[in-house]
This record gives sequence, structure tokens and C-alpha cells, in this order.
Amino acid sequence: MMANSKLKALWNHPAGPKTIHFWAPTFKWGLSMANISDFSKPPETLSYPQQMVFAVSGFIWSRYCTVITPRNLNLLGVNFTMACTGLYQVARKLRHDYFLQENPPAAPASADVLEN
Repeated sequence: MMANSKLKALWNHPAGPKTIHFWAPTFKWGLSMANISDFSKPPETLSYPQQMVFAVSGFIWSRYCTVITPRNLNLLGVNFTMACTGLYQVARKLRHDYFLQENPPAAPASADVLEN
């Protein structure tokens, strides 16, 4: 009985499944999932402009989600996730491009370690 009333409340919510306010952010999750799947890609293949757009627009729209009516937590969640994944990808690319050594020192062979 209680679950039925919660489902009915969700169904009739101004940002519920009967409205675009539900479906637009739901499909936008695909962008965030694609960016998450790029975590395994080499950083040199990432694009600064693309990832900055993810980060900046994600934060801008997250702020917007806190002031609109009807309150839409799905939209807030997807935009915040976009912002965080964009920042993470930019950090990976910056680390690769500017902070990693060109020629890291070679690790000692296991025999050298045992002798010392």
C-alpha cells in the first residue's frame, strides 16, 4: 500500500515520468556514462575543450537546478556528475601533459635489489 502511494506520487510529480523534465536528464545520463567509460582511455586522446565544457556547463546547470521549479534532483544529479567527470578528465590530461616526467628513471632489476 505504501509503495503504491510513493509510485503514484512519483508518477504525478511535476518532474515525473509524464514530463520532459524527467526524460531529458534521464537521457543526458548517457553523456556522463560515456565520459566515465573514457576513464580507461589514454589521457593523450582527451580533448581540453570538450572536457572543460563538461565541467563548466555541469556546474552552471547544477546551480540552475537548485533554483528552478519544479525541483528536479535527476537533473541536478546528472549535471553534477558531468561537472565532476569533466574535472577529473581535465586533471588526468593536465597531469599527463605537464606533470609527468619525460623519461622516468628505470626501476632497478630484481637481482640488483636482492644484492644490496
